[in-house]
This record gives sequence, structure tokens and C-alpha cells, in this order.
Amino acid sequence: MNMQTAVNEQEMPNNLSTYLDTLGRLERLHRLLLDVVKDEFERLGLIDINSVQGLLLFNIGEQEVTAGELKSRGYYQGSNVSYNLKKLVESGYMHHEKCAVDRRSVRVRLTEKGRKIREALSEMFARQAEGLVAGAALNEESLNTVNTHLRGVERYWADQIRYIY
Repeated sequence: MNMQTAVNEQEMPNNLSTYLDTLGRLERLHRLLLDVVKDEFERLGLIDINSVQGLLLFNIGEQEVTAGELKSRGYYQGSNVSYNLKKLVESGYMHHEKCAVDRRSVRVRLTEKGRKIREALSEMFARQAEGLVAGAALNEESLNTVNTHLRGVERYWADQIRYIY
């Protein structure tokens, strides 16, 4: 359902239509990013990893983290982080070991196989960044402006969550 159709057009404040358009665009962009990553994996013949798992590897990078840190640092937004970590470990993309300080906690880091996925995504993102500029879709200044505005939305939403309680 289109977000704008969920609200009666006559009841909308002036900026609501624009805000709903922004929300819909953010949703579509996220889904498109997952499709772009999936297509890259298919091009590379990678069938044992999905786009969410690939982005998780990309975001972890060379760090060693716990599952809880993945969400708190913003590396993972889904609800099934333990499932994806388990699959990445089973597929050989990540190492896991019990934390020496807290034996209930498990720390994870990329294997060499995981680093290769991260490198493939890094190369793809570099190509895309060049393509945006070469195709005149966006330049660095306009990307910075978009990011500034998105950070503002992110701060606003984070504050909304904090002030609920």
C-alpha cells in the first residue's frame, strides 16, 4: 500500500505528503540496495550468501564484534541477527568464539572468505560511486547534502524512540 493513500488527502498537513513520499523512497532505496547486492552475488556465482548477510560482512569489516554490538553500532537492522550470524559461520564467512570476559557472549570476525565478499562489495560500491558522478546523477557536493538531511531524519527518529519511555 502506498503511504500516501493510507492518509486521506484532505486531512494532510502541507508537509505530510512530502514526508510520506520520503518514507516510501527510503523503503524503496533499501530494497533496491538489497537487489543490487543480490545481483552482484549472482554475477559472481555466489549462491550461499544473501544480500543482508553480505552487507553484514561489509559493515563488520576488520572488526571483532558481538551480536549485540552489530545492532547497537547500526551494522544490522534486522530482527534475526543470530540466524544470519549462524549461517555466515556455517558457510565459512565468519569465525566465532566465546568472549574471554563474558562466556555467554560470542565474538565474531570475518574469515578470509568473508573478507573476499567484503572486497567484492567494496569494489562494487566504488564502481557505483564513480558511475553516479560520471552519469551526472549526483556529484560529491549533492551526496553530502543528501547525507546531511538523512542524518537529520536519523537523529529525529532516534530521539522519538528515546522519548517514548
